[in-house]
Amino acid sequence: MSRVYNFSAGPAALPLDVLQAAQKDLIDYKGCGMSVMEMSHRGKDYDVIHQEAIATFKELCGLNDDWSVCFIQGGGSMQFAMIPMNFLTKDGSADYINAGAWSSKAVKQAQMFGNVNVVANCQKDIPTRMPEKDECKWTQGALYSHICTNETISGAQLKEIPETGSPLFADMSSDILSCERDYSKFSMFYAGAQKNLGPSGMAVVAIRKELAEKGAATIPTMLQYRTYVDEDSLHNTPPTWAIYIFGETMKWVKRMGKENLFKLNDEKAQKIYNVIDASGFYRGTAKKEFRSNMNITWRLPSEELETLFVKQAAEAGMKSLKGHRSVGGIRASIYNAFPMEGVDALVDFMKEFEKKNG
Repeated sequence: MSRVYNFSAGPAALPLDVLQAAQKDLIDYKGCGMSVMEMSHRGKDYDVIHQEAIATFKELCGLNDDWSVCFIQGGGSMQFAMIPMNFLTKDGSADYINAGAWSSKAVKQAQMFGNVNVVANCQKDIPTRMPEKDECKWTQGALYSHICTNETISGAQLKEIPETGSPLFADMSSDILSCERDYSKFSMFYAGAQKNLGPSGMAVVAIRKELAEKGAATIPTMLQYRTYVDEDSLHNTPPTWAIYIFGETMKWVKRMGKENLFKLNDEKAQKIYNVIDASGFYRGTAKKEFRSNMNITWRLPSEELETLFVKQAAEAGMKSLKGHRSVGGIRASIYNAFPMEGVDALVDFMKEFEKKNG
């Protein structure tokens, strides 16, 4: 078996333990005679998978019975529209922070349904960052407030959850369960699964049950959160294989131990930032106080050198280091499942590359 170090921003590296378990279960899941992808989502075998996945995630996030965990197809981007469809009325308003490409997309979707107050806007700031605490002008009486805790393209992360005065919703697609967070501060949080939770194709949405009940009842059934809450994400056939991988990944996080995982994430990121900071060759693109521990972004002296860096890194078994097409540069995405050995390989490569080309 020959596996590369996959620095992709998503779909991203999965824990090897999970992949090996999936390989074993692919054809015959625990002796039931069929694959998870073949079994009925109404059957007893699948029900155990479904309920264990939800229970483990709730345990890891510290969620009680006031919360529901929903599996919704369409990824995180579907949530950009579902949220205002459910909770933004024509005579009300919602607060949004615009701190990068993904929060900007969320703003644009919400503006289709009602009034949006952009309480802070640092989307185009260079170096990239999140807003300072006193920048945010929260609106009294807003129906809800929306934040993105980590911007994958810019490499900026919100380190402190703000107090908004209205129900707080968070897009946590790229840093969920990667660092210490108090999830009780939210009324709803969600994540596209393909970075820290599992494979692509669905979002995992944690929502307070009382909030789901307040959502609009005049929109299509499959776009109402209450449908997923009331029917346990089984109104239609859910993405059963993705949910199975999600459940196995949550078991892996539990085995790792959250505190151990958070510490490891910080150590992985710091190793790369140390090389950047010690160099006059590499230039980090995010303000230090907002640097992401999941997506590390930097530039080289020229685009030609960046192209060469990506090419030679790939030849050395380190792939998907090219920055997002909208900003260029280099990006190393080192989500929960990314191994320390891959970080060490990248650090050695960066030092050697600088010696040869600096």
